[in-house]
Amino acid sequence: MKILPFKIPKPEQEALVYQEDSGILFYDKLHQHEEIQISYIVSGEGSIVVGDTISDFKANDILVIGENVPHVFRSDSKTSAKSVMYTLFFTKESFGKEFFTLSDMTRLQNFFEESGYGMKILSQNDRLTLLFDSLKNQSRIQRIATLLNILDIMISSEKQPLSTFVYRKKYTEDEGNRMNTVIDYALSNFHEPFSLEMVAEKANMSKNAFCRYFKKRTNKTFFQFLIEIRIEHACRLLFKDNDLPISEVSEQCGFLNIANFNRKFKELKGVTPTQYRKFTIEKWRDRYSKSA
Repeated sequence: MKILPFKIPKPEQEALVYQEDSGILFYDKLHQHEEIQISYIVSGEGSIVVGDTISDFKANDILVIGENVPHVFRSDSKTSAKSVMYTLFFTKESFGKEFFTLSDMTRLQNFFEESGYGMKILSQNDRLTLLFDSLKNQSRIQRIATLLNILDIMISSEKQPLSTFVYRKKYTEDEGNRMNTVIDYALSNFHEPFSLEMVAEKANMSKNAFCRYFKKRTNKTFFQFLIEIRIEHACRLLFKDNDLPISEVSEQCGFLNIANFNRKFKELKGVTPTQYRKFTIEKWRDRYSKSA
């Protein structure tokens, strides 16, 4: 199987693909595909890299990834929850070249544009998850109707972009393998010391060539990307273990001193680690009390 581009397995005449992924890990290789992807995370948690940005994913998240947007899921192997995801794949020409250009579909044009950066749906998730849960037992025609219902709800939902920059050219297989090697190495070893020479060697490039290569495809330096990985991991630790000292969080995420950790955390999140922990726990408790 080629890592990039990734081909969604489907019968030749199938316009809409419904797929269930279930296991310890999701498919964790950097890839892109021509289909727009709408995914509901049933269970599991981890990180997702979309374009130039790393974010977290968790149960009940609904994610949209546009056509040919490079992305990779990295499930957290330390959690006991199995990773389960329901996904719909389709293109803007799945139902005919003119279908999504009809006047009835005008409101969807902004949605398609926004999907080019990936996005997380932040509101009306209860309505959307019910629709995803119904897909398993539906016929193909019913699934198309459900997709249109999902899209109609998403148009008016609150959304959060998953990236700020996307390399718009299709990756070749060699490029895909190289970027996948670098991203996989960073995600697996972010807690360890890094040097540019070390990472460039993984990419089989000189240090200067690698710096130019990575910046062109992500619009940021490798060390900017590495810090974002470390901070996202810190966010999960702060939420999951309320008793873990901030100094221990800093150390587990690869920072050499807590002052640098605090500074970088506030630069990226706008609050200190202590404030973030307090806010996210209060938000979770409020959401849980409302659903109880």
